[in-house]
Amino acid sequence: MGKLQAVLKRLAGRGSFKAILHTSAANLFIMVLSTLTSIVTARLFGVVGKGEFSAILFWPTLLSGLVSFGLPTSLIFNMRTDKRLAPEFVRAGFLFQIPVSIVVGIVAWLFLPIWLGNYSDAVVETARWYTVLTLPMLLAVNLLAALTQSLDKFTLYNGLRLYVPLSNLVGLLLLWAIGKLTIPYASIAYCATSLMVIFWALFRLRRELTFNWIKPFKDKLVFRGLFGYGGRVFGVELLGTLYGQCDKLIILSLLTPRDFGLYTVVYTLSRVFNVVQMAISNVIFPKVTGMDKDKIIATVGRAFRLSFLLMTAAVVPGMIIGRFLLGLLFGSQFLEAGTAFYLLSLECILGGGSWILASSFNAMGRPGLVVIRQAVALAITVGLFFVFTPLYGLNGIAFALLLGAVIRIVITIAAMRVVFKVRIADIVFDKDDLRFLFKRFSRSMPN
Repeated sequence: MGKLQAVLKRLAGRGSFKAILHTSAANLFIMVLSTLTSIVTARLFGVVGKGEFSAILFWPTLLSGLVSFGLPTSLIFNMRTDKRLAPEFVRAGFLFQIPVSIVVGIVAWLFLPIWLGNYSDAVVETARWYTVLTLPMLLAVNLLAALTQSLDKFTLYNGLRLYVPLSNLVGLLLLWAIGKLTIPYASIAYCATSLMVIFWALFRLRRELTFNWIKPFKDKLVFRGLFGYGGRVFGVELLGTLYGQCDKLIILSLLTPRDFGLYTVVYTLSRVFNVVQMAISNVIFPKVTGMDKDKIIATVGRAFRLSFLLMTAAVVPGMIIGRFLLGLLFGSQFLEAGTAFYLLSLECILGGGSWILASSFNAMGRPGLVVIRQAVALAITVGLFFVFTPLYGLNGIAFALLLGAVIRIVITIAAMRVVFKVRIADIVFDKDDLRFLFKRFSRSMPN
């Protein structure tokens, strides 16, 4: 137990700029790997097969977000604010996920035939096994990622995130090389490679996790702290998961496997514009938690403005190149989703910016404000789905998401103005931002 506490005590004074740069680079590599994986599956499975494989992969991702109970974010918050009980928070978080995985796995096994009613029996059966086996692994990965963030081990954090898609791609290529690349075998490869990465992360964290896992919990503050904050932030994360996945739920229920195959390709390609913003979101929350209000607002505001400026400057040439790559890499049949790609690229930048701003509320223990924002935006976006999807198909899905992103960022800025008394002009503009950026870059460059 003392080892984990000793690590936490050494975290003070470490800068976040270097971590953001490293995490941005990791995000870029992850995007490249996701694109390469999407190319392989699109080329070898075809548009319909790509949609079927994506439907299998979708359910564990969705369910792990629905039953996280805010524990990863709560683990970061509590380990930062109460280092004395850090090992107990870790133990409680991991042990709680065991019964959760069993219960949700049973529910998924029973209801997946209904949820995938438009798909073949073979796809449904593969989805059943994949969901039951992968769900506990995804829950473990989320907690391991939170633990590495809490310990400022961002090299390990980025490795955990990077090695999963890398090993998945390697597994697919090996199956292709031996002539066994089918949807069931590809699903098995994803399970096996993810399990190997988890064992690697546990080995790297063996010193921090060396404590008695099965002894009784003596301090009830562990549960109050972990599940108390987790319960408050879970509303944010639940709505965030629903907001991030409801587009795919709509496609699964209203459209065809071919449409799902087209959408997953352009959606993955559009996420490249979120590389910097996602890195900032991942780093900024554990870094600013525990600071005073003015420091949190100043740090988050600057991160929002600089990332938004950089990604906006990159979006126009990026969309042009992206459409070219869409036809070149995936095939001409995917060009029919080009308009959806443009809309999703703009949505990606707006959505990423709003999440950076929302981290200020979570860091100050006010996640309920983000819940309200997410609930309003989700309700409006889902309503727009049912209006635009029957009319415009995939383009309607993408347009509804773009409008939802606009609503989220407007509500977030307005909430910061009302709750924190911050001027809107100060949130969106600061003449010293570029000077700050150049100074930081010059410091990070080798002499």
